[in-house]
Amino acid sequence: MLASARATVEFFGLTPSSHLVLPLSPGYIAGMMQIVRAEVAGCRLTVEEPSSCPLAGWCEGGSGRVSLLPVVPAQVEGLLRSGVTGMVDNLIVGGAPLASALEERIVSSGCRAYATYGMTETCSHVALRRLGCGEFTALPGFTFATDAEGCLAIESRTLSFGRLLTTDVVELTSATSFRWLGRADNVINSGGVKIHPEEVERVMAPLLPPGAMAYVGSCPSARWGSEAVIVTDSDAVTDALIDRLRSLLPRHHCPKGVVRVDRIRLTPTNKIIRERIE
Repeated sequence: MLASARATVEFFGLTPSSHLVLPLSPGYIAGMMQIVRAEVAGCRLTVEEPSSCPLAGWCEGGSGRVSLLPVVPAQVEGLLRSGVTGMVDNLIVGGAPLASALEERIVSSGCRAYATYGMTETCSHVALRRLGCGEFTALPGFTFATDAEGCLAIESRTLSFGRLLTTDVVELTSATSFRWLGRADNVINSGGVKIHPEEVERVMAPLLPPGAMAYVGSCPSARWGSEAVIVTDSDAVTDALIDRLRSLLPRHHCPKGVVRVDRIRLTPTNKIIRERIE
């Protein structure tokens, strides 16, 4: 945890004069790490009760600028609505994928914000992607490689795991940068064409009806073995969405139909649980 915190402190140039805010539960690694970062930098830490609207009333409180603020996607809407992003020097968003429309709003706000890449095994993030850009960049002390299947290997000279092989498929652009494509265990092999659901979902997300939730899964196909489908629990998602996707996706990557389920289940951190469709 100390090694991870030192990397973040170095990346953002945190010093004893910095001011960190913790709007997350310290029961999760993201919250724990913000406490350790403040200790390593020797700086001020303000702890808030976790809520959907971090920094509420911050302007009125006169508490000054925030050097680093970690949030999850569910908190971004409230943060933007409060109008205090101009008080935040660096915003990091992690815990779940960020919807493209929400990312565009953060970029438009002028806030310097980053998406994180990491996991509990790496004690928080090992790479950051500046919102509005496509590549993740390694924190100090980390380098990257890929295996024969294109899965990311994280190599560290400071953490005890040394080399950690993930199930994330990436496009490696250098030893310290990559583009994330999706999870290897989510890949849909449809007639020999490998479809990354996450890439299709990034295109699909801005087209979903307000409030609707959906993801790309697969179901058996007599012709192709498997085929991509849109899985949703909303009646507002129809075949009209597929018609729109046909003009935006490669021919064989477009979902072939809409499958409705009673309810899309979520993890405690609001990540979609992808069900097997028979």
